[in-house]
Amino acid sequence: MLLPEARHAIVTTCQELSRSGLVVGTAGNVSVREGDLLAVTPSGLRYAELTPELVGVHRLDGAPVEAPLGPTSELPLHLAIYAARPEVGAVVHTHSVAATALSTLVDEIPSVHYYMAMFGGPVLVARYATYGTETLARNVVRALHDRTGCLMGNHGAVTVGPDLATAHDKSVYLEWLCEVYLRASSAGSPRLLSTLEIDAVGVKLGGYGQRPPTT
Repeated sequence: MLLPEARHAIVTTCQELSRSGLVVGTAGNVSVREGDLLAVTPSGLRYAELTPELVGVHRLDGAPVEAPLGPTSELPLHLAIYAARPEVGAVVHTHSVAATALSTLVDEIPSVHYYMAMFGGPVLVARYATYGTETLARNVVRALHDRTGCLMGNHGAVTVGPDLATAHDKSVYLEWLCEVYLRASSAGSPRLLSTLEIDAVGVKLGGYGQRPPTT
């Protein structure tokens, strides 16, 4: 089986996204790039039924290599991100509630918390386009410029990272940011952080985090 580790990781991630409510039903999709291939979720399959063998492997032009089922309808989105961002190794697209709700209200997530710096600065909302289209893919690539996350207008959210664990973590943080803003704005006018503060936190976060020691 091609890309076995990536395909197993996608199954685990999809099941976690479902358990945490970041996707519902068959919504959302996940991919991992390795070299000139990518592993990506199939279309219209419940995550509870997803197995590594059913995760498709495609070339970066979309051609199937080892794919028993048709790929996600958002394959053009994944391919466009990888073409524009060679450093990206994984893409997570969710239909999480807070992110989707906020995507109908704003053009940019207001800076209510310094976690905004995790995404490289202000998180933009990509202009709405019909799902699965090249237009939507272009809009998302534009909103992701120099960023690791964006909202998709009236649709959901996209996060990227050098690996799947990072992209998945960012999807969780992005949903949290959206939820915080929605709750705060429902009670009043939230105080927002300045661009200078977000930039300063970005520098601090650049050296943040540890890994367990290896033996």
